[in-house]
Amino acid sequence: MERTKCLIIGSGPAGYTAAIYTSRANLSPIEYSGMQPGGQLTQTTEVENFPGYPQGVDGNQMMMDLMEQAQRFGTDIRMGTIEKVDFSKAPYVCTADDGTEIAADTVIIATGASAKYLGLDDERKYNGQGVSACATCDGFFYRKKTVAVVGGGDTACEDALYLSGLAKKVYLIVRKPFLRASQVMQQRVKERENIEILFEHNTIGLFGENGVEGAHLVKRMGEPDEELVDIAIDGFFLAIGHKPNTDIFKEWLDMDEVGYLKKIDGTPKTKIPGVFVAGDCADPVYRQAISAAGSGCQAAIEAERYLLNK
Repeated sequence: MERTKCLIIGSGPAGYTAAIYTSRANLSPIEYSGMQPGGQLTQTTEVENFPGYPQGVDGNQMMMDLMEQAQRFGTDIRMGTIEKVDFSKAPYVCTADDGTEIAADTVIIATGASAKYLGLDDERKYNGQGVSACATCDGFFYRKKTVAVVGGGDTACEDALYLSGLAKKVYLIVRKPFLRASQVMQQRVKERENIEILFEHNTIGLFGENGVEGAHLVKRMGEPDEELVDIAIDGFFLAIGHKPNTDIFKEWLDMDEVGYLKKIDGTPKTKIPGVFVAGDCADPVYRQAISAAGSGCQAAIEAERYLLNK
């Protein structure tokens, strides 16, 4: 069994930033990069809202830069996933998908979250070419254009409102005959002139030669008066929620009903001493690269202090 002062589970802005800080503090961290090395940002093309990149930066490139920075200070970055953890006593034993067991004095969890998709082949086909799961990341590219948002909850309404300030027109595609969002959000969306709500519509496909040019919808699916509707759009935004990648921690850590890990008093600490959280796996609210990176720094500093005090 291997021993380490610090094991980082997951890569992305949170995991890599934690790795940069812990490796510079001489903790010689081991980092498992997970199913999607670099995290959600590797699915966006251009990142324009991360400070320090006046011309914007490719999401993949940015993650490569962070990875190299972590490696430069001695982080042992490994491909693969951690599939099992035992937080019953320190050092905490974590098992990787290849069977490697690592006993860690501290663990930083930065496993992120995955956007929920409708499951259409076209979503994959047009990923990064008009399909996005992050309005605040990609909305800017659709100034004066027409976009659609899928969903009926608070997130979908927030995204529609945000996009309505940039786009010429926003369709809100809602499966049900009503919105699930809070009253105040519903009111705002209904009052916004350039948002059109399409109740009882299901998306069944997307079309376009060079990226998304429209969506195929079905109105009142399965009813006698069912009809096919096509809308012309330049961008298709998913707002049907995120799922934090936290299943393996269920037995050990507190989480909300969706699966977001709970922090103690807004710090990166969890109820288990020496186990810290960072990034989107513990952030249902902001979900930005910059806030994830900041929380990675906080988790690393807490881990370092914890080891000093032990």
